[in-house]
Amino acid sequence: MTTIALSDDPAPPLRQDATVIGLVGVAHAVSHFSQLLLAPLFPWLKEDFGVSYTELGLLLTIFFVVSSVVQTASGFVVDRVGPRPVLLGGLALLGLAALAYASSHSYAMLAASAVLAGVGNGVFHPVDYTLLNRKVHKTRLGHAYSAHGVTGTLGWALAPALMVPVALAFGWRAAMLSASAVAFGVLALLWWQRDRLALEAPAPLAPRGVSAGGVGGVGGVSGAAAAPGRVEGPLDFLRIPAVWMCFGFFFFYAMALSVVQSFAPEAGRQLHDVPLQWVAVCLSIYMVCSASGMVLGGFLAADPARCERVVGIGMGLAACIALSVALLPLAPAAVPLMFGLMGLVSGSAGPSRDLLVKRSTPENASGRVFGVVYAGLDIGQAIAPLLFGRLMDLHQYRGVWIGLAAVQLVLIVSAFNVRRVRREWVPA
Repeated sequence: MTTIALSDDPAPPLRQDATVIGLVGVAHAVSHFSQLLLAPLFPWLKEDFGVSYTELGLLLTIFFVVSSVVQTASGFVVDRVGPRPVLLGGLALLGLAALAYASSHSYAMLAASAVLAGVGNGVFHPVDYTLLNRKVHKTRLGHAYSAHGVTGTLGWALAPALMVPVALAFGWRAAMLSASAVAFGVLALLWWQRDRLALEAPAPLAPRGVSAGGVGGVGGVSGAAAAPGRVEGPLDFLRIPAVWMCFGFFFFYAMALSVVQSFAPEAGRQLHDVPLQWVAVCLSIYMVCSASGMVLGGFLAADPARCERVVGIGMGLAACIALSVALLPLAPAAVPLMFGLMGLVSGSAGPSRDLLVKRSTPENASGRVFGVVYAGLDIGQAIAPLLFGRLMDLHQYRGVWIGLAAVQLVLIVSAFNVRRVRREWVPA
């Protein structure tokens, strides 16, 4: 495999990169915030619409299925028209979707609103990573990915913290209106700072024998080929095996995350007699510790050559913790601690996880590659509730935790397979 290092261009002022990272991070937080608008309000929606929890869960499946399709397609749009208009459009759709939820008077209207929200949510990863990869200096990308992960996690934490108190005080429709205000407020901020998010038009796709599509100069995918002079097509990146290995990695990563968010707290409560009021605390502790781990992970990702090892160690430790919860007799007070430790080690692998994709991405294809790869996240989050929800229905609480550990162990194999296929693949 041929790799060509990028020139050692001087880093821009830290404030310039930090501003881009901050703006992208705030937008990413709104994306994650929108993913948890419905779930905290299920008790209110169930009563008002007379539907089952299965039907309410289907709304989440609709959201993530639509988001996965849009995420794949939006990557091509980002590479063609640039990330800024796509980002602003996505935020506008999330604000409109929250308004649509608030005005819904039937289950069908809720489902239609979930489709609209899924369309808005689907643009963020192709947009975010295109902006970070092209506007942030390569020496700061590890910290940029760290901040991106932290803000997303904080977006998850914000949703129930805002929605539930507002719903208790003023009703669930008021909670949705407050969510809409959040989305439109961030949209206004990014419009005000839109010049910071401007990108030059991407360079034309170069002949395959000329351009080296390495990323960051560290083992990226080469664009060199045996057929010089042929221009790269917009779908040629789909021939890169590492792209599909990254897709698989993110599919299993999303399954693990979905289990933690949806079922692990209740399963842990059933296994170890954890007080009911601690269940939500377990998830909050996990999210806060995960965000802290991502800060640490930004330093660990400073050397891209070790990203697979960082992911392997982090997920290996997380799997050991999950097996401990499943198999050991723990005191109730120890369960929240285990959630915190698992969040810390999992979060520390987050920035290195993103570098797995970065190192497998040809130049000027960030939107397309991240769109396809991160569609695995949405698909995993759409499928996992069906599988692990069945285990919960069967009262197989230990099986939920063992299954979580198994998925985390699969992630280790997937990470090293990404490196293997990236090294072995030679473009034809």
